[in-house]
Amino acid sequence: MSFAIPVNRLRETERLLAFYHPQPSYPLHILIVPKKAIPSVMHVTGADAGFMVDLMQTVQSLVSELQLEARGYRLIVNGGEYQDVPQLHFHLISEHDG
Repeated sequence: MSFAIPVNRLRETERLLAFYHPQPSYPLHILIVPKKAIPSVMHVTGADAGFMVDLMQTVQSLVSELQLEARGYRLIVNGGEYQDVPQLHFHLISEHDG
Protein backbone atom coordinates (compact mmCIF):
# COMPACT_ATOMS: atom_id res chain seq x y z
CA MET A 1 0.00 0.00 0.00
CA SER A 2 1.30 3.43 -0.91
CA PHE A 3 0.93 6.45 1.31
CA ALA A 4 2.17 8.92 -1.31
CA ILE A 5 -0.71 11.33 -0.69
CA PRO A 6 0.57 14.03 1.68
CA VAL A 7 -1.48 13.84 4.86
CA ASN A 8 -1.32 15.17 8.39
CA ARG A 9 -0.71 11.92 10.29
CA LEU A 10 -2.68 12.03 13.52
CA ARG A 11 -1.62 8.55 14.62
CA GLU A 12 0.66 5.93 13.17
CA THR A 13 1.46 2.48 14.49
CA GLU A 14 3.17 -0.50 12.94
CA ARG A 15 -0.26 -1.60 11.66
CA LEU A 16 -2.29 1.55 10.87
CA LEU A 17 -2.34 5.17 9.86
CA ALA A 18 -4.93 7.77 10.96
CA PHE A 19 -5.26 11.13 9.19
CA TYR A 20 -7.80 13.81 8.37
CA HIS A 21 -9.88 12.93 5.29
CA PRO A 22 -8.59 14.99 2.35
CA GLN A 23 -12.18 15.60 1.16
CA PRO A 24 -14.22 15.57 4.41
CA SER A 25 -17.96 14.98 4.43
CA TYR A 26 -18.32 16.04 8.09
CA PRO A 27 -16.91 18.86 10.24
CA LEU A 28 -14.57 16.22 11.76
CA HIS A 29 -13.67 13.39 9.38
CA ILE A 30 -10.70 11.13 10.12
CA LEU A 31 -9.68 8.06 8.11
CA ILE A 32 -8.08 5.08 9.83
CA VAL A 33 -6.43 2.68 7.40
CA PRO A 34 -4.55 -0.58 7.99
CA LYS A 35 -1.08 -0.64 6.46
CA LYS A 36 -1.68 -4.25 5.43
CA ALA A 37 -3.74 -4.73 2.28
CA ILE A 38 -7.17 -5.88 3.47
CA PRO A 39 -9.90 -5.55 0.80
CA SER A 40 -12.86 -5.25 3.19
CA VAL A 41 -14.13 -6.05 6.66
CA MET A 42 -15.11 -9.47 5.27
CA HIS A 43 -11.41 -10.27 4.86
CA VAL A 44 -10.35 -9.54 8.47
CA THR A 45 -9.02 -12.70 10.13
CA GLY A 46 -7.57 -13.71 13.47
CA ALA A 47 -4.16 -12.75 12.08
CA ASP A 48 -5.42 -9.14 12.09
CA ALA A 49 -6.09 -9.07 15.84
CA GLY A 50 -3.17 -6.67 16.39
CA PHE A 51 -4.66 -4.23 13.90
CA MET A 52 -8.05 -4.40 15.63
CA VAL A 53 -6.42 -3.62 19.00
CA ASP A 54 -4.53 -0.71 17.43
CA LEU A 55 -7.78 0.48 15.83
CA MET A 56 -9.66 0.56 19.14
CA GLN A 57 -6.75 2.22 20.99
CA THR A 58 -6.43 4.82 18.22
CA VAL A 59 -10.16 5.59 18.25
CA GLN A 60 -10.19 5.88 22.05
CA SER A 61 -7.16 8.16 21.98
CA LEU A 62 -8.59 10.44 19.28
CA VAL A 63 -12.04 10.60 20.92
CA SER A 64 -10.38 11.60 24.19
CA GLU A 65 -7.95 14.10 22.62
CA LEU A 66 -10.66 15.75 20.50
CA GLN A 67 -13.17 15.68 23.38
CA LEU A 68 -15.79 13.85 21.35
CA GLU A 69 -17.19 11.65 24.12
CA ALA A 70 -19.79 14.19 25.27
CA ARG A 71 -20.33 15.81 21.85
CA GLY A 72 -20.85 12.59 19.91
CA TYR A 73 -19.03 10.66 17.22
CA ARG A 74 -19.40 7.67 14.91
CA LEU A 75 -16.98 5.00 13.73
CA ILE A 76 -18.06 3.82 10.28
CA VAL A 77 -16.86 1.06 8.00
CA ASN A 78 -18.48 0.69 4.58
CA GLY A 79 -18.83 -2.54 2.62
CA GLY A 80 -20.24 -3.90 -0.60
CA GLU A 81 -21.62 -1.24 -2.92
CA TYR A 82 -21.06 1.41 -0.20
CA GLN A 83 -17.29 0.84 -0.19
CA ASP A 84 -15.72 3.18 -2.78
CA VAL A 85 -12.09 2.08 -2.29
CA PRO A 86 -11.09 -1.62 -2.28
CA GLN A 87 -9.06 -1.24 0.93
CA LEU A 88 -10.49 -1.59 4.41
CA HIS A 89 -10.75 1.78 6.13
CA PHE A 90 -12.72 3.32 8.96
CA HIS A 91 -14.22 6.80 9.23
CA LEU A 92 -14.21 8.51 12.63
CA ILE A 93 -16.70 11.32 12.20
CA SER A 94 -18.47 13.97 14.23
CA GLU A 95 -20.84 16.80 13.47
CA HIS A 96 -18.55 18.85 15.76
CA ASP A 97 -15.07 19.72 14.62
CA GLY A 98 -12.13 18.79 16.80
